Amino acid sequence: MAIPTPVNGQITDAVTQSSVKVLGDAPAMAMSAIYQSLAHSTGILYQNAVAQQQQNAICAQAAANQGVIQIYSANTMAGAAATAKVGQSDTTSLLMALLVALKATQ
Repeated sequence: MAIPTPVNGQITDAVTQSSVKVLGDAPAMAMSAIYQSLAHSTGILYQNAVAQQQQNAICAQAAANQGVIQIYSANTMAGAAATAKVGQSDTTSLLMALLVALKATQ
């Protein structure tokens, strides 16, 4: 028991013990607050990563759609005309003659 005081000794012992318990629990409570804050921050980190991946997927899909639109909007007659011009030119015969000459030198 505590030293004689105007208050009952059992009351002072109970108050002292509860104060000691609070002081003993303080480090554990502080660490639990730190761990909870860390878990919350990590959760937000993962949420931001998922949101960024979703935005990247949307951008990739939009780029693919734009590419398809460009392919489909190309004038097919212009491509056919260019192919016909290459086919009518003497470039292919010149390349064949060059290939034959190269093979003959080997």
